[in-house]
Amino acid sequence: MAPAVTMRSNRVFVVLLVLLFSFCQSFVGGTKEYQRKLIVSVNPNATTLPPGGDLLHVRAVGNDDTLHFLFCSQGAPTLLIVHTNSSTSSVQVNWPQFLSRNVSGGLRVEPQSSIQYSIAVVFSRLLEYDDVNDTAKPDSGFFPPYELQNFKWTRLQLFGAAALVCGKTPEFGNGTLCLKLSVFDSDGRAESWPRLLHSSNSSQLEVWLDGITTQAPNSRFLLELQAVGGDFPLSRVDVRQFIDDEFTPSIFKVSEWVSPAAGGSDVLGYVQWKPVAYRQSSPALEDATPCRYSDPQSQDANATAASSALIRAFFSAHNVTGLNVSFGLAGEPFYNSTKFLSWTVLVGVGAPPVDTFSPIVLTIMAVGLGIPVILLLLGGVFVCIHKRRQGATAAYQSIN
Repeated sequence: MAPAVTMRSNRVFVVLLVLLFSFCQSFVGGTKEYQRKLIVSVNPNATTLPPGGDLLHVRAVGNDDTLHFLFCSQGAPTLLIVHTNSSTSSVQVNWPQFLSRNVSGGLRVEPQSSIQYSIAVVFSRLLEYDDVNDTAKPDSGFFPPYELQNFKWTRLQLFGAAALVCGKTPEFGNGTLCLKLSVFDSDGRAESWPRLLHSSNSSQLEVWLDGITTQAPNSRFLLELQAVGGDFPLSRVDVRQFIDDEFTPSIFKVSEWVSPAAGGSDVLGYVQWKPVAYRQSSPALEDATPCRYSDPQSQDANATAASSALIRAFFSAHNVTGLNVSFGLAGEPFYNSTKFLSWTVLVGVGAPPVDTFSPIVLTIMAVGLGIPVILLLLGGVFVCIHKRRQGATAAYQSIN
């Protein structure tokens, strides 16, 4: 009877293994993802090409809401996200008023009663300092700051739901500072490092310095960001840790500059990044360099509005906080070693995306843990069946 028991056990093992793989496959691909419809326009409703920069509008329409992503290079580069509870809300631009940059109201989202939340991020200044002692401590040796509102910006280049703009100043020589905005219709992950996880409620901004003529051979840089909001500005930076570096090798943290709701833990909007920048456009692991941030501080709201046409046009009353992101550590190569530096940040509404194990890793873990359990179960079943058959044979011995 042993061969029959073995064959039966093998069949049970195969069935359980098939069920395990089926479960893993359904776990990986069984979730139906939410998708928005993206509608892209540049300088909406403008009769002529506006001088001084462009205004990009990406309308991300959901089932019962809309996200308006507005990216403008009139003054300091600015990203504005407006969330409405209507799938028919729209953006109205009064171009003479928008270009005058004197009063608010040049850009409106209608109906205004549908607005749930708005957040804007201004890339205000680039700071350069001479790290002559190679300490990577930006506390002295600063050169006059580069005010991004004074840069000469190229016209927006569109790539589907992505847009690229580059700016320069005479001090840069032939170098440029570029920003690339990407808006997403569904959840996913970028192909290039740091491969941030995004959702349909977020956008990604890549910033890079390419070929800049520095003012000292040991120069390092900081980037100043200002966050603009209404009653709930971005007020604190949380650091989330995780144990998987599958998508960003050697990086186990993510920083989140968040806007918490009053009296609660819910997050209304955020700026999220991993503490890493890269010294090559197509980086290898050795091209990664850490980045650090300063504590958020309140900023002059009037000065911020004066630097950005989009802030002036949309916000009538607003709060502003700012922080600096510095790049590099002591002992690491200076900017001049490659003359390239890139950093990526995610901006969105609602709770920030949370990194988890990838489906492939989860499948491997499930199979790796499931097969030993199945073998133990089959071993126990085999032992029980074997003992029962031995007991049955002993109970019916023949009488001589």
